[in-house]
Amino acid sequence: MDIKTTCLGVLAKRSATGYEIRKAFEEGPFSHFAEGGFGSIYPALNKLDADGLVTCERAEQDRRPDKKIYHITERGRRALTEALEEKVPGEDKYKSDLLFLLFFAEDLTPDHISIVIDSRIAWYEAKIAQIQEREKPAQPDGADLVGEFGIAVYRSALEFLVSHRQAFIDLAAADQPAATAAE
Repeated sequence: MDIKTTCLGVLAKRSATGYEIRKAFEEGPFSHFAEGGFGSIYPALNKLDADGLVTCERAEQDRRPDKKIYHITERGRRALTEALEEKVPGEDKYKSDLLFLLFFAEDLTPDHISIVIDSRIAWYEAKIAQIQEREKPAQPDGADLVGEFGIAVYRSALEFLVSHRQAFIDLAAADQPAATAAE
C-alpha cells in the first residue's frame, strides 16, 4: 500500500498527529506489517489535506509549537475503501538486516553471531508480548486477527532462530581464521 492509503488507514481508526501516525507504524497496531517515517508521512498528509481527504486542526501547546491533529473526512473514508477494494495485494516483501547479516555468518565471529541472534530472539519475544497486550474487543475484528497473524509470523521466526542458533554459530566458528584475518 502507498503511504497515503496507510495514513488514511491509521486515521480511519482515530484522529492523530503525524507523530502518532508514525508511532502506529513503529510500535502500534500497524508495526508488524506497514511502514511510515516522517519523511513520507508529512508529505502524504499535506497531499491528503489538499485533496480534502483529511482535515487538520491546530492545537495549542505550552512552550511548544502548535500540534496538528489530522481527521479523516467522509471523502477520505470513501477513498480508503476504494483503494482497499481496487487493490489485490502484491507479494509480501520481506527485507531484513538480520537475514542479510546471517547470510554472511561465516565471515563473522561466533560471539557476534551469538549476540545478534540472542538480541533478535529477545526482540521477537517483546514484539509478541506487545501485540498480545493489545486490548481485544469482545468480537474479533480485522485488527485483532491481523495481530494474531503477526504473532504467528514472529513465533515462527523466533522458533527458527532458537532451533538454528547453534548452526549459525558453527558456521562462524568453521571459518574463524578468515574472520580474524579480515579484522
